[in-house]
Amino acid sequence: MAKWMSDHPRSYKYKNFLERRSHSSNMRLFRLFVLVLILSPYVTACAQYSTGQSVEGNPTHFDLSSYPAASDRVMKSVAEWKSVLSGAAFDVLRQQGTEPAFSGALLKEHGTGIFVCAACGNPLFSSLAKFESGTGWPSFWAPIQTGRVIEKTDNSFGEARTEIQCSRCQGHLGHVFDDGPKPTGLRYCINSVVLRFEKR
Repeated sequence: MAKWMSDHPRSYKYKNFLERRSHSSNMRLFRLFVLVLILSPYVTACAQYSTGQSVEGNPTHFDLSSYPAASDRVMKSVAEWKSVLSGAAFDVLRQQGTEPAFSGALLKEHGTGIFVCAACGNPLFSSLAKFESGTGWPSFWAPIQTGRVIEKTDNSFGEARTEIQCSRCQGHLGHVFDDGPKPTGLRYCINSVVLRFEKR
């Protein structure tokens, strides 16, 4: 009986069907493997950007050699800061205040140049990294150079946010959020009053 089943024409058809199905499954797995290999560099790149990979926002490569180094710290007393800053700038830079939305003089600045810290002249952002976020504050997708800003955890108002400070004078600049455009996916939301624009 077993021999009859193995010699029966239907058994050959069933065997061929299984072989073809196995071959088809192997081909699908192979194609999937090749697709993963092809796409993996792009997937990795996206993952890196979305987690805040350091990307410098200086697409025109402004020469920063004339500016002080990011590590050149500026320390002043409260009285000294009050004497060199406007009341609005002091409130934001030294007291972690926030200027009213859509009130900043540099919100609509679209010239070519560098945005520097109003307190110490540290170059912070390139005009080429600026974009219209619609939030009411100047927004950038990356600092002009690694190390020009520092990040601090801000737990005020009952939520954890990432505060941005100037690396030279530790002045409060604003916050960074993960809803920005490519290539970083970040939005550095900066108070206009803490910036000074230098045309290039």
